[in-house]
Amino acid sequence: MRTEKNMKKKVIDWKKGLLIVPISFSLLIPTTGAFADDHGNHMDKPTVETPAADLRADLGHLLSEHAYLAVETMRKGAEGSADFEAAAGALNENTEDLSAAITSVYGEEAGAQFNEIWSNHIGFFVDYVKATDSNDEEAKQKALDNLAGYKEDFSKFIESATGERLEAETLAEGLQAHIDQLIGSFDSYVAGDYEMAYEKEREAIGHMHMVAKGFSSAITDQFPDKFDNTKAVTPASDLRAGLGHLLSEHAGLAMMTMQNGIDGSEDFDASAAALSKNTDDLTAAITSVYGEEAGNQFKEMWSGHIGNFVEYVQATGAEDEAAKEKALEALEAYRADFSSFLETATEERLEAGALSEGLQMHVNQLVAAFDSYTAEDYDAAYDSVREAYAHMYKPAKGLSGAFVNQFPDKFAMEAMPTDMPKTGLGGTAEQQLPIEWILAAVLATMAATGVVVRRKMQKN
Repeated sequence: MRTEKNMKKKVIDWKKGLLIVPISFSLLIPTTGAFADDHGNHMDKPTVETPAADLRADLGHLLSEHAYLAVETMRKGAEGSADFEAAAGALNENTEDLSAAITSVYGEEAGAQFNEIWSNHIGFFVDYVKATDSNDEEAKQKALDNLAGYKEDFSKFIESATGERLEAETLAEGLQAHIDQLIGSFDSYVAGDYEMAYEKEREAIGHMHMVAKGFSSAITDQFPDKFDNTKAVTPASDLRAGLGHLLSEHAGLAMMTMQNGIDGSEDFDASAAALSKNTDDLTAAITSVYGEEAGNQFKEMWSGHIGNFVEYVQATGAEDEAAKEKALEALEAYRADFSSFLETATEERLEAGALSEGLQMHVNQLVAAFDSYTAEDYDAAYDSVREAYAHMYKPAKGLSGAFVNQFPDKFAMEAMPTDMPKTGLGGTAEQQLPIEWILAAVLATMAATGVVVRRKMQKN
């Protein structure tokens, strides 16, 4: 076990709300709204709970997880880390889940074809990592050439599968963006430009949510009866997808930053800064609507419990069991306060007891991933990593559903485009529907009800 780590002793500005209940994966079977009460939510009103919205969320989960795990696995390979095999195993499990998703829509043959093409492109990234390690420029170029071939093959596969609803030429452009982001993140990491490495990682994660948006829209257009004639791209599903993106990204970056903290890694500061930028995306939305004071209030509330995770990492490095217990107790107090706040803010559309249970599950997942990592049980660590990443899509559904129900006029369909997107499945996080709607709703209700949530930070 790592017991004498040169861990940095400063409190990281990790900031992100964590609202968790278990996620179930299904493409063709719509999930039910166990997280939020109905409150008269009928099909003639905007809703996040449709088969098409479920498809988009599930694809966003798995595709963005692919980008996240691919970047982390490439880094582990460059470092020669002991957990490289476990990280690669988690990436392979993600591929199997994606293949199952394709199979559920297009059948066994297409699923097997997808698995082969997708697995091959991961192998080409591995080839690039190996060639970098051996300073073999010719092998690096061969890997890039193979990725270019993959790009063409996969674009044609998707064009054919979707009945030309997505066009191969523009698909290839989007796939090239994915390749550039992963290679760019890896190259930056190897060069010691850690800030750029994490910037490219965040771009890669966000890009895959745009892929999910285009792909799910094409599938639901192709098989309308399978999805109850619902659409994947609506204001409500945009909100759900945007929250899923930022919440899962938070979980992924938090876990890697905890690893970097206990290891004393050189990229620790950059990973912590990426977490801060993840939160800043949300805080900027609040500030744009309510001004700097309201934005600061949100930022303080959102980041309150993160210091307790920092304390847990610090206590682990110091082998201080009492301090570890103190950090967990502080997280217990946080989850009670934040659950009560959300129940009041949503006018009981979200129930404090269920919220508190979900928050505890998230705490357990992060702590389990971290504890397993420090104990060098890497397979268990990455199992928990995947659980925690997936877990965030359920609160995204619950939260978005509650706020769409609470403010239905903000999510009407009038302004939505009607044409099928024939794009390269590209784009950036900035193209998502403004998430400030949900956050503005929180603050507006908070101001009206006088709700105050105080942090339960424990100072050493």
